[in-house]
Amino acid sequence: MVNHRRTHRSRRPTGRRHAVARRASQPVLLHDGATPRVVFIGMPGAGKTRIGTEVAAKTGYGFIDTDDEIERREHMTVSQIFAEKGEPEFRRIENRVIEELLHSFGGVLSLGGGSPMHPDTRQALIDYVHDGGTIVYLRADPEEAMVRSQHGGNRPLLASNAREKWMSLYEQRDPVYSRIATVVVATRGKTPAKAAKAVMEGMNERIVHVTGSGIEPYDVRIGRNVITHLPEVLGEAPVRVALIHTSTVQRHSDKARTILRRAGYTVSDITIPDAEMGKTIEVANGIWKRLGDEGFTRSDAIVGLGGGACTDLAGFVAATWMRGIRYVNCPTSLLAMVDASTGGKTGINTEQGKNLVGSFYTPAGVLADLDALSTLPNDIFVEGLGEVAKSGFIRDPKILDILEANAERLRDFDCTDVPEDLMAVISELIERTVTVKAYHVSSDLKEKGLREFLNYGHTLAHAIEKLEHFRWRHGQAVAVGMVFAAELSHITGHIDSRLVDYHRSLLSSLGLRTSWNGGTFDEVVALMHRDKKARGNTLRFVILESIGHPIHLDGPDIEDVHEAFRRVSGTL
Repeated sequence: MVNHRRTHRSRRPTGRRHAVARRASQPVLLHDGATPRVVFIGMPGAGKTRIGTEVAAKTGYGFIDTDDEIERREHMTVSQIFAEKGEPEFRRIENRVIEELLHSFGGVLSLGGGSPMHPDTRQALIDYVHDGGTIVYLRADPEEAMVRSQHGGNRPLLASNAREKWMSLYEQRDPVYSRIATVVVATRGKTPAKAAKAVMEGMNERIVHVTGSGIEPYDVRIGRNVITHLPEVLGEAPVRVALIHTSTVQRHSDKARTILRRAGYTVSDITIPDAEMGKTIEVANGIWKRLGDEGFTRSDAIVGLGGGACTDLAGFVAATWMRGIRYVNCPTSLLAMVDASTGGKTGINTEQGKNLVGSFYTPAGVLADLDALSTLPNDIFVEGLGEVAKSGFIRDPKILDILEANAERLRDFDCTDVPEDLMAVISELIERTVTVKAYHVSSDLKEKGLREFLNYGHTLAHAIEKLEHFRWRHGQAVAVGMVFAAELSHITGHIDSRLVDYHRSLLSSLGLRTSWNGGTFDEVVALMHRDKKARGNTLRFVILESIGHPIHLDGPDIEDVHEAFRRVSGTL
């Protein structure tokens, strides 16, 4: 299991790559401005050298074990330094070497087990993390590590009574290791190759931390195989876990179920209808009955695994059962990863409209596993780009630049063949979009002001979805809704026609729709009056003054609204 505590992405070293193998007799290769790609810490016998070498081989970077480097410089073994100069002098030497390497070596660095306990070394490591560095704590199984450490030699602190001393040191060091590490990898039962793979996955994760007034802080983890974090996010308290999912994500739900059961949880498997058909009071009532029959209490938990409709429903059930129990979202579609799973909005649909019944209830964590995209049909992937583009229009123009530069490849997304460079683009788009959402949610959890800007394009979109009986995908409806909002922004004098044209050209290039004529204006206006942003009989819209600067438009002239509708419906 990998535990990644990072709240920012790692900075790549600027120095050239080194040869992977380096013996203790060879000099250190230093390069101005280089910093280690990754630093390993952990107890004696954790496998820092072996696993670090594996990671170095996979990345093409050099590898240095600081004990080897100290011996090379001092012309003495570590044991001899301890015996002749004492531990305080060894730690002083070790600190000097580590601080130098943290500012000069652009490879993979393995530290001695006790080095983070030295105050100056610990501060140097903390500074390295603040500058974007990656520290991997290899959390070893005590029995495995003690056996290896007893056979490894050159461990002066374990010279006698090794087992007792190892456990005593572990109790002292584990909290320190855990506090300063950005990635924690449990090595129990793993070969060096498998542990190195887990390290690489952890290093490539992107983390968005969500916090704010009235919010219990949680992380959105983005990366391959992040679903393995499920037990860690759930914690030890829950005994039962209700795994709510659709039949279309069976492969992913099977994996989640296996992970949960291996971690000791009792899993109740609950399959719901796909898409918006699963977001009804009837489906929710069936789940409530199941939870009651199986004795779910406040100490148990829910996992929602699927698209946005599934995570909406799972969150709503979690918010209402026993007035609130712990839940984790595992989104499997691009749309769910960038929108529905994050922000704490939960709900179901009614005959009167979409999401009119629900609550604000934040998850314990969100695991956006990029491996889930490997089974995503093209049309479902493309609709997610609608919400991605929305975040670019309201907050982060860089998103729009990335979409423009990669429009054709994104539009032609093929889950059976996703090149690594395209997956990196998608990962960055998800991170940036979630960051935009986290910004608005952190400032306004319950949608009383700033958070409403996330609804850019949604006023018409929700009406389209209702009138189309939810046959339209949400992201496609939002794309049309954004063009409508841009037209309204232009009609009311807030933006020029070029920005309206840009909406159409960008969204079209991504394979998104920009027009709709499936209903009358009277039908649309009636539904707009039920929109959550409406105030009494006054219509309220989110429009743009410019890219990145949304505003509220209260009570516009109804003819302006009608004109904007005509422009997107082709009824001019």
